[in-house]
Amino acid sequence: MLIDLVSMVAIGAATIFFVAGSAGMLRFPDVFMRLHAMTKADNLGLGLLIVGLALQASSFWVIAKLVLIWLLVLVSSTSASHLVARDALARGLRPWRNP
Repeated sequence: MLIDLVSMVAIGAATIFFVAGSAGMLRFPDVFMRLHAMTKADNLGLGLLIVGLALQASSFWVIAKLVLIWLLVLVSSTSASHLVARDALARGLRPWRNP
């Protein structure tokens, strides 16, 4: 019963981070801030989701697959964000500054 409660809290927190990342994607003024919001919030949200699902997993192999998925997403989102930011800088976009 306690494991179910912790699992539900982790999955609920993951949902909040996913929504916050999406809101940041829509609300922030430039590409660099948007990348930061999406990368940080989605990686933490996915980590919490993996924790919630791992608590409900039936075997070690299921947990290992979930962690492998999380690690692959971490690597791919970091690489993709770096490429987008580098392309934005190459096109002449500069980070937003508060006037």
